[in-house]
Amino acid sequence: MTILLLETATQVCSIALAKNGKIVAEKHSDEPNAHSSKLAVFIDNIFKESGISPDRLDAVCVSSGPGSYTGLRIGVSSAKGLCYALGKPLLAVPTLQNMADLYFAQHPEYNGFVCPMIDARRMECYTAIFSRSGIEKETSADVIEAGIYDRWLDKSPVVFIGDGAEKTRPLLSCHSNALYDSTFVISATGMAATAENKLKNGQIEDTAYFEPFYLKDFVAKKSVVHGLRAEN
Repeated sequence: MTILLLETATQVCSIALAKNGKIVAEKHSDEPNAHSSKLAVFIDNIFKESGISPDRLDAVCVSSGPGSYTGLRIGVSSAKGLCYALGKPLLAVPTLQNMADLYFAQHPEYNGFVCPMIDARRMECYTAIFSRSGIEKETSADVIEAGIYDRWLDKSPVVFIGDGAEKTRPLLSCHSNALYDSTFVISATGMAATAENKLKNGQIEDTAYFEPFYLKDFVAKKSVVHGLRAEN
């Protein structure tokens, strides 16, 4: 099975190509607000460098959120376009699951909980909690405060990862079981195994109607141009 993996839910733009569960090529950029300019270029480059043509894909898999509204729209739109053009099925993996799966794969010796965190502004984060056996706390938008995860911290070490984790450190790190891994970087490579299992089990999305999991409604703000006076 050959699956193209797209991860655009955060500031990181990550593309990978997996064949039979193994990563054969990948591209990555953490340049802010560059998804629209990087994604198509990365996809083209990854096919050229791997020597695998797009028509040989078995599926396209996209990170489904929660995360950046704009990033998710770009990733899902690109995935849908490829699926329609190539006549391939669409797969989706929750972003927080991707992060947890990647962390467990990178740290085979770790048996505690993983709490991936995506910054949702102020003291709010999109989070869930995972163990190696599955999800322990469902995805939610949490306002972080002291003691919020003590139920899990009292049982086992919890490692906090992702771009929202660092701002929680002053509130959560006082617990002896709270761990932080600032070296962790989200990547499309974490979706490879789950995407392959979904394809084998027929867990395919409806390409026409699939939408990202935003978790919160998008709120557009008026742009402010300095030096101009708003008209009544």
